[in-house]
Amino acid sequence: MLLYILFILGFVFLIAGADMLVSGASSLAKRYNVSDMVVGLTIVSFGTSLPELIINILSSVQGQSELAIGNVFGSNVANLLLIIGITAIICPLPIRRNTILTEIPFSLIATLLVGFLANAVLFGDKTSLYISRADGGILLFFFVLFMAYIYNIARTNKDEVLPEEGVAMMPIPKSVLYIVLGAIGLFLGGKWVVDGAVSIAQYFGLSESFIGLTVVAIGTSLPELVTSAMAAFRRNIDIAVGNVIGSNIFNLLWILGLSALINPLPFNVVSNFDIMMMIFASTLLVLVIPLGKKNNIDRWNGVFFLLVYIGYIVFLVQRG
Repeated sequence: MLLYILFILGFVFLIAGADMLVSGASSLAKRYNVSDMVVGLTIVSFGTSLPELIINILSSVQGQSELAIGNVFGSNVANLLLIIGITAIICPLPIRRNTILTEIPFSLIATLLVGFLANAVLFGDKTSLYISRADGGILLFFFVLFMAYIYNIARTNKDEVLPEEGVAMMPIPKSVLYIVLGAIGLFLGGKWVVDGAVSIAQYFGLSESFIGLTVVAIGTSLPELVTSAMAAFRRNIDIAVGNVIGSNIFNLLWILGLSALINPLPFNVVSNFDIMMMIFASTLLVLVIPLGKKNNIDRWNGVFFLLVYIGYIVFLVQRG
C-alpha cells in the first residue's frame, strides 16, 4: 500500500520540483547573463537526469544490464518524441541556429557512437556484444568534450544574451536553494514513480528489457516532461529545448558511460532497433524544423511526434 501512495505522491514531487528547478535556474541565468539554452543544457539537464542516473547505477551494480540500457534508450526516444511533442503542442518551439547545427548533431553523434561501441568489440577477446569499461571511458571522454563546448559558448556568448521577460529575480542563495530542492524533488518523485511502475509491471509478468524501454523509461523521463512543459508555459523555450537535448547527451555519454565503467553491460542485438529509433527521431527533429514558421517546431509537428511515439510503444508491446 505504501508503495502505491508513494507512486501517487511522486507525481506531486515531480511537478513541484520541476517548477522550482526552472524558477531557480532561470533566475541565475538572468542574474549572470547566461543564456537559457546553456542553463537548460547543463543545470536543468543534470537535475532532470537524476532518476536515470540512480536507476542505471543501481542496475549496473545489481547486474541488470537490460534494464540499464533499456532505460537510457527508451528515455531518449521518449525525450525526442513524447516530450518534444507535448511541449510543442503547449507552445510552438523556435529553435536556435546553434541548436540545429551543433547540439542536435552532437546528440546524434553520441547515439551513433554508442551503437558502434555496443556492436564492435574493440577491447578484450570476448565474442559476445557488450559495452565494456573501456567503452564507458570513451563515452565519458566525449562527455567532457561536450561540457567544454558548453563552457565555451557560455563564455563567448555572454554579452549577447538578452534579458528574459517575466523571469523573477531571486537572491542568489534562494535561487540555489530552489535548484537544489527542485533537483531533490525530481529525484524522489522519479524514484517513487519508477518503483511503483516497475512493481506493477512485474506483477503482470513483463520482461526486464520491456520494463526498461517503457515503464522505467517513461517514468524517468517524467522530470524532463514536467520541466519542459513548465518551461513552455513560462515561455522559457530555450530551457524547454535545451533540457531535452542536454538530457539525451547526458544519458548516452555520462550515465551510460558511468554505468559501463561500474560494470560492463552485455548488449542484446535486438536493442539495435531502439538505437535506430533514436537516430530516426533525431533526424526527424532536424527535418521538421525548416517546415515550420521561422524554424519553429509547430503544434502539428508535436502531434505527429506523439503519433510516432505511440506507434513505437505499440511495436514494443508486440515485440515484448
